[in-house]
Amino acid sequence: MTRRPINPSAIRAPFANYSHGLVVESPRRMLFASGQLGISPDDAVPEDAEAQAILCFENIRAILAEAGMNFSHVVRFTGFVTDRAYFPVYGAVRSRYVSGNAYASTLVIVSGFTRPEFKVEVEVTAVA
Repeated sequence: MTRRPINPSAIRAPFANYSHGLVVESPRRMLFASGQLGISPDDAVPEDAEAQAILCFENIRAILAEAGMNFSHVVRFTGFVTDRAYFPVYGAVRSRYVSGNAYASTLVIVSGFTRPEFKVEVEVTAVA
């Protein structure tokens, strides 16, 4: 699989370490993961956004592994947070799991999730 980051000089550079677009060349297996919330297998939900984000990414790691993939296969992240203050928290946690900018990324600030204690949700698309 060849990934080519797309960051046209005619538009503003990305706000953080990601690419505006990503071209994936070669027909491959794709994984579309549902949004993962910051909840543990025993239904515990941490109070703080960082701990929730870590659980989101650990849940995604498990989904990727089950599909025979890892974070290097992710071509798109979509993050949702309930407060603008969680944007840098989410970005810092994501940076622990991926490096470089060979993926597309979107972050949306939302008014809430299915349960009020949730603060972060993350979904991914991966290609192997």
